[in-house]
Amino acid sequence: MEDLRVVYESRNRRQCSDRALVLASVQIPYDLVDDGQSCAIVVPAQFSPRAVEELRLYEDENPPARPRPRRPVVYHDALPGVIGYVVVVCAVAWMAGYSAFGHDWVNEGRVDGSLIRAGEWWRTITALTLHADVRHLLGNLIFGAFFGVFAGRLLGSGVSWLAVVIAAALGNTANTLLLDSVHRSIGASTAVFATLGLLAGYVWRARLMAQDRWPTRFGPIVGGIALLMFTGTGDENTDIGAHLMGFVCGFATGMVLTLLGRMPAPMRVQIVAGGTALGLVAVAWAAALQG
Repeated sequence: MEDLRVVYESRNRRQCSDRALVLASVQIPYDLVDDGQSCAIVVPAQFSPRAVEELRLYEDENPPARPRPRRPVVYHDALPGVIGYVVVVCAVAWMAGYSAFGHDWVNEGRVDGSLIRAGEWWRTITALTLHADVRHLLGNLIFGAFFGVFAGRLLGSGVSWLAVVIAAALGNTANTLLLDSVHRSIGASTAVFATLGLLAGYVWRARLMAQDRWPTRFGPIVGGIALLMFTGTGDENTDIGAHLMGFVCGFATGMVLTLLGRMPAPMRVQIVAGGTALGLVAVAWAAALQG
């Protein structure tokens, strides 16, 4: 009976097959033994030393892939930012509904392509706080608060909402420049999708998900686009361009945030960032109503 030696054994049949190919490539006779639970490679005794050496060289050249470690995630209190969002949007809706201070808030704060191109930059921000009716308002409140909770927990209330205001304003600007100058729109949906893009961009660029397989590596991007397609399209009154530009600008802003340091930032930074976000909205409306 021929003297056979086991030179490799594993529960992973693919690993056995790969090593069997190595032996076949250097013309070492072998047999694969599979008992249903594990797999082994056996070779004649006289070939055993050479087979062991060939397999060692193969393993040195092909070390096992090690998954990249995930960055630790420290969650922050998202409630202050969400409350601020709800209060601001509802307050503007109330004042616009009653033409407070004798102004037509919708006319003076909506996105107007011609006027934005003429220098009325504040409309890219003020339009985010205006809504056509109660249904429009409630939809943006619900989705904005939903995505805002995730963004606030990940980045902190102040930083996340400052990033959303900036990204959404850039989204409105980009959408205005790409469309005809007579384009007009209102609504916080651009900010809602900027928040979604912010989450996708930050999670992907910061590698907060496993990176060893492509479905998880690109999961944040695919998930964000899927949500954009599912919630960001609708009837003829839906401003799909604003939704898309909001998402794109939010995604870019999320990637930029990964370069700025540890997130969530310290409390003092959150306070300054949150105050700046409120300040931008206040200054924009002051400029709109002054005109």
